[in-house]
Amino acid sequence: MAFTEPIQSKSHIEVQRYLGVDPGLRRTGYAVIERSRSGPILREAGVIRSTSELPLSQRVLEIGQGIRDVIDDFAPQVMSIEQVFSLGRNPKSALLLAHARGAILMAAAEQSVKVVHFPPTHVKKLLTGSGRATKEQMQFAIQNELRIDVVPEPHDVADAAAIALCMYHSLRTV
Repeated sequence: MAFTEPIQSKSHIEVQRYLGVDPGLRRTGYAVIERSRSGPILREAGVIRSTSELPLSQRVLEIGQGIRDVIDDFAPQVMSIEQVFSLGRNPKSALLLAHARGAILMAAAEQSVKVVHFPPTHVKKLLTGSGRATKEQMQFAIQNELRIDVVPEPHDVADAAAIALCMYHSLRTV
């Protein structure tokens, strides 16, 4: 579902919408969460896939264009994204992830969308109480919080929803 104009609430105040992004070079998960009186509402979630046969520059372009399309469709006020963390034993993965993050950040900057970065342990702790929660614990927490019937899959979508929920809760307490 795409919105061409901001949704108006009964009080004629613009609806608050948050885009959560879990960056990846093969798959970038995204989730659009909206604030309502009854709590967070999941408007859309999905995966932007890059074509593995293409050169790196074209794969990065696919990711950036995909995020730009989501921003155009949903006009989020803020985007939250997972911070890059590097595991000493696999620095190549961190570098590939950084390429995807760069495309995502550029798409947000082009659309003047504010970006907030969250460390993975902060997201996990906020939603489950433990910074070391498993993927399954996160999926269950997201399913409960968003009141959805199915477990969010793949993990990229669940992670993006978790990051969007982190932004949702962070702004509520400001």
